[in-house]
Amino acid sequence: MLKTDFYTVHELQSTHESMSCSLVFNQAHSIFNGHFPGQPVVPGVCMIQIVRELLEQQFDKTLRLRSAAQVKFLRLITPADEPVVHIEWKETAGGYAVNAGFKLDADLFKLSAIFEQDRSAAD
Repeated sequence: MLKTDFYTVHELQSTHESMSCSLVFNQAHSIFNGHFPGQPVVPGVCMIQIVRELLEQQFDKTLRLRSAAQVKFLRLITPADEPVVHIEWKETAGGYAVNAGFKLDADLFKLSAIFEQDRSAAD
C-alpha cells in the first residue's frame, strides 16, 4: 500500500459512480531514489496502484486489475506535482469498468480498465 507513505489524498469528493481528489507526493520517499536519480518521476505502476487503492477505499474491498484497455502516460509526473485524480466507474458482472485520469494543467495519465474483487485476499 502506497497511501500515506508515498502519497496523501486531499479534497476527496465522491458520488455513487465517481470520485475526485488531489494528491501530494512524499518527495523524500525512497522510490524516487531509484526512479530516477537526479530527476525523480512518479513510476507508471504507482499511478495504476493509486487508482486501485482509491477504488478499494471507495468500495471497502480488495481489488485486482483484471484488464486494461488503455494505459496512457502523457507527461512525466514529478514528486513536486500535485495532480488532480478523477475516477469514474460502472459496476459490471464481477467488477468495475473504470476510467481514470491524472491532470494538472493538461492530462498526465489516462487509464481505462476493469478491476474486480480479489477473492484470494482476506477483506
